[in-house]
Amino acid sequence: MAGQYELLLEGAQQLVLVCTKGEKYLLESGMQNLAVLENASVVIGKDGYIKAAGDASAIRNQFSGVPFEKIIDCSGKCILPGLVDAHTHPVWAGDRVHEFAMKLAGASYMDIHQAGGGIHFTVEHTRKTSEDELLQHFKERLLRMLRGGTTLVECKSGYGLNLETEIKMLRVIERARQELNIGISSTYCGAHSVPKDKNALEATDDIINVHLPKLKELDLNGEIHVDNIDVFCEKGVFDLNSTRKILQAGKDMGLQINFHGDELHPMKCAELGADLGAQAISHLEEVSDEGVTAMARAKCAAVLLPTTAYILRLKQPEARKMLKEGVIVALGSDFNPNAYCCSMPIVMHLACVNMKMSMKEALAAATINAAYALGKSDTHGSIEIGKQGDLLIINSSRWEHLIYQFGGHQELIEYVIVKGKVVYKNTNILDY
Repeated sequence: MAGQYELLLEGAQQLVLVCTKGEKYLLESGMQNLAVLENASVVIGKDGYIKAAGDASAIRNQFSGVPFEKIIDCSGKCILPGLVDAHTHPVWAGDRVHEFAMKLAGASYMDIHQAGGGIHFTVEHTRKTSEDELLQHFKERLLRMLRGGTTLVECKSGYGLNLETEIKMLRVIERARQELNIGISSTYCGAHSVPKDKNALEATDDIINVHLPKLKELDLNGEIHVDNIDVFCEKGVFDLNSTRKILQAGKDMGLQINFHGDELHPMKCAELGADLGAQAISHLEEVSDEGVTAMARAKCAAVLLPTTAYILRLKQPEARKMLKEGVIVALGSDFNPNAYCCSMPIVMHLACVNMKMSMKEALAAATINAAYALGKSDTHGSIEIGKQGDLLIINSSRWEHLIYQFGGHQELIEYVIVKGKVVYKNTNILDY
């Protein structure tokens, strides 16, 4: 046993396992019965995976005399799974703080979009910015997410809209994946908007016949790795037929379908996603009853984005209805220059207050279900033997404080651990 173990987290007041039976996701009833242990410990091996999680005295006896690289006394504290952010747009240049002022004055998302702002403003700046500069900004944002407890994050391209810049963004994502201790699920989102020099049909053909074959070539060469394909299916952007073609082409080359749907107008995206076997659909503020039923039947996750609805003053996604109908509900921050929030604790709080989710449901949606939305719930999203050792330690005797304290996670989160390594230790915790 000597030298086999990396980390012992000992004697936590509460250990939030989330799951105990290898569940890939939790539905409403399961979310309401999260697995939580009192006076518990966790052991992580040298390989970064969880070797034991349970009663502190039993683990103390089991591993008596065994050397650990590091032991953390968790008395009076809580251990939770690392948070999973299932939807972000974190690679870009050129902030849009001026557009926030426009929105506050009454401009809608599409008003700004049609005036040449929105995505196209960011596209212009991202195209002009070097790969190294984009990487530096991106890494700073990822580290901010990490300090907020996110240990696995979905990251999209989509501010290039031409092949050169989309590849540049995907290379940035790949470089960060190699350089930083944070899990990344990479998404090609070249259909985020229609480029100014093309119509939607031309853009669709370009993506299917030029972009996707090049991505496949780069993936085979080991230059980049892409996990998911995304399309912004919306009036005035990509219609249902173009969306179907792009998503199917991505699926045919092995990408998971994970796309924007039914956000500003009812587009029957949920029905389309269910039909195509999508892993997840995001937004869904305008989803139909039939779409909810179809997603539940297809086990297609709904990635709900309460910060976006809040910042853009949209109607809230109907989380309670989806949960009641058996949909797998996950959460994401939708971090982007139009909705600047990269804190999953804040996302969970807003999900509770504005979408009427319970704290247990919100935590499950930001851990196991968000991992499911990325096709990674076999290794992430809960504290179970054999899963990756991604955890948080919070300086509180009840785990709910992570959600209850709105904006308070900077002081609450004491450690962030990825693959058994402490990647963040909060020196701002005050010990009286």
